[in-house]
Amino acid sequence: MKRAVISVFVMLAMFQFVVKQGQAAVTCKQVDDALAACVPYLTNGGVPSTPCCNGVGELRNSAETTADRQAACNCVKQAAARIPTIKEDDAATLPAKCHVQVDFPISKNTNCEDIH
Repeated sequence: MKRAVISVFVMLAMFQFVVKQGQAAVTCKQVDDALAACVPYLTNGGVPSTPCCNGVGELRNSAETTADRQAACNCVKQAAARIPTIKEDDAATLPAKCHVQVDFPISKNTNCEDIH
């Protein structure tokens, strides 16, 4: 039992060195994958699909820290810049239409450094 406890502490210590506080764990690939099903809604309007709303929920759940939210925000901006026909109004209302509270706006014009 004592060895198991020591092993857990060693693993936790190693984990602390690998994941530095303040570093984002969210990647642009995760954001792109989460919001890929939203492209039809973001370009054509209407009602977001269930897979789109599930992706918005996944995005919210993965952006737990300030660094995560800022990284996700920057990834959203980059993705939006690649889609010139995105409708800003639909992007802004996407979380509300999916009944998901996201702690940053979905917009290509957001200043991600202001997100906490």
